Amino acid sequence: MADVVLVLIFAAAGNRTHESGLAALDVLTTASPFLLALIIVSATLWPLARPSRLWPDGLLVLVTTVAGGMALRVLLGLGGAPASFIMVTTVVLTVLLLGRRLLSGLLRPATRG
Repeated sequence: MADVVLVLIFAAAGNRTHESGLAALDVLTTASPFLLALIIVSATLWPLARPSRLWPDGLLVLVTTVAGGMALRVLLGLGGAPASFIMVTTVVLTVLLLGRRLLSGLLRPATRG
């Protein structure tokens, strides 16, 4: 659920920067390809692993969300995927999706093995 909120924040920030609208439908339209990719990878990982781990789960979620989201964005006719957009998306989603896993790992009490 946290990743969904973070992808929505990413989309809202992008919409605000590009003056694309901050209405719920505007943000959902922008976020939809990335949310769909995120949901697919999360549903795949959920029974197999711990999706809140930074490695390897977090990296798989990040790569699939960015790559799948870009592909779906183009296939659904929601926009192109210029190199600059791919780079910004990758950096922002890396900070958000991996950053939250890093922080939650640091804040989680250590368990003794």
